[in-house]
Amino acid sequence: MKILLFGKGGQLGWELQRSLAPLGELVALDRHSQDLCGDLSHLQGLARTVQTVRPDIIVNAAAYTAVDKAESEPDLARLINTTAPGVLAQEAHKLGAWLVHYSTDYVFDGGGQQPWRETDLPAPLSVYGQTKFDGEQLIQASGCRHLIFRTSWVYAARGGNFAKTMLRLAQEREHLTVIDDQWGAPTGAELLADVSAHAIRQVLQRPQDAGLYHLVAGGETSWHGYTKHLLAQAMQTPLASKIIAKEVAPVPTSAFPTLARRPHNSRLNTTRLQSVFGLTLPPWEQGVDRMLAEIFPTS
Repeated sequence: MKILLFGKGGQLGWELQRSLAPLGELVALDRHSQDLCGDLSHLQGLARTVQTVRPDIIVNAAAYTAVDKAESEPDLARLINTTAPGVLAQEAHKLGAWLVHYSTDYVFDGGGQQPWRETDLPAPLSVYGQTKFDGEQLIQASGCRHLIFRTSWVYAARGGNFAKTMLRLAQEREHLTVIDDQWGAPTGAELLADVSAHAIRQVLQRPQDAGLYHLVAGGETSWHGYTKHLLAQAMQTPLASKIIAKEVAPVPTSAFPTLARRPHNSRLNTTRLQSVFGLTLPPWEQGVDRMLAEIFPTS
């Protein structure tokens, strides 16, 4: 079996290289790859890559994720998040290959407090959210066999993310202010990668399990609660001597105006995924603690 991975250099792409390698021959690309095109902004090159490699499975972990910048670069965001996945889906359909793709909680408007289900109607608040939703629709309309995983608040030991930003600021400032009215589940790239590999194995045997799934860690928290837990755990690592933050104050979203509107409710209901794939998703705290242990080993 041959697997073609796009976005190998990102947080999720790095972990996918590990989780997918045991499944078969892995061809991993990013936008800097030379021999084959891994740049999602080059549509013809993208199609040629799929035609050349002729994979059994295409995994797209690449995306335009600069949420605020997308408001001023809508054409580029649409090219990478909508049109390119559509091209991959078309090429997958021609080959009879599977396409695994990742989407986001930003497809919803963030209303209410109930976790969003796959059957709930998307209503994106931002260019980023709209382009990701439109990408989902092109994949679904292509007729290709696919898995689409919507996730939220992704972090990893490698790459830049909210957790790493907070750890840095905690070493620079005694007083931190963090938003407490946006809710979701911090989700590790490692968890996403492992569940993806498990799901791929299953759909190869049970194609009827294809489709759209919500995939996040268990439980829920606010960005403020996330930060409090992160710093409390960091105090048990070698980083403790460098942390000077004495207070983490909760503030509303309005305290940090941004170009793109963020959903207040990013909770995603994972009942369908856990039922179909026979999984129990770990609490979000477990993944965050594991990440800290990887970044700051105690021995």
